[in-house]
Amino acid sequence: MHCRACLLLERDFDEFKVNNFEGITAVPLDEDMMKWEAEIRGLQNSIWQGLVFQLTINFTPEYNYSPPVVKFTTIPFHPNVNPQTGQPCIDFLDNPNKWNERYTLSSILLAIQVMLSNPVLENPVNLQAAEILMKDESSYRKIILKLFNEPLQSKDDSPELPKEPEKCTGAVKTVSFNDYYKTWSGIATSRATEYYRTPLLKDPNFTGRYYKWKKMDLQYPKEWNLKW
Repeated sequence: MHCRACLLLERDFDEFKVNNFEGITAVPLDEDMMKWEAEIRGLQNSIWQGLVFQLTINFTPEYNYSPPVVKFTTIPFHPNVNPQTGQPCIDFLDNPNKWNERYTLSSILLAIQVMLSNPVLENPVNLQAAEILMKDESSYRKIILKLFNEPLQSKDDSPELPKEPEKCTGAVKTVSFNDYYKTWSGIATSRATEYYRTPLLKDPNFTGRYYKWKKMDLQYPKEWNLKW
């Protein structure tokens, strides 16, 4: 007999397959659907374009009253991804009090895809990544590409990183051509304040807006490249 969580995950999976999100795939690893593998590609016109990340998602019988445990198995060098555990720093995954029962498998994976291309540098979990990104975006880009192009590199060949991470101050330059970037940033990543509670993921029209923003991304490549 199916448990409540299993039935909800079957519903989530059906929704996910219907939406057919670009650059996101996910499959259950067992019949009870408690363990999943997912693959996420970086958004176009971002530093992560063309890169692919694998993740695991472990649900519990308490779903959807509590969030699953999500971890990158391909861990990106990213301010908002724990370099030891591979866990993304997203408020509703980090803090059960910020979890909403309306969140689904699609909500989780979309938020992670957004987070990759829109790092938030307040309270980063990877201080080295945040420091390099703030000081020199071109160096950050080179490190990202080197890590992906040379996955089996030795320690002697590893990209040069700061030995003692300094306190992260300042902010990455942003573009102001429209509310696209601001909205994406507001969706996904954890912050210390109550402002970032991913309110748009509660919106039933989120999927439609997602594709609208994707089209805007393609219409304004020059402006987007100003950020990177």
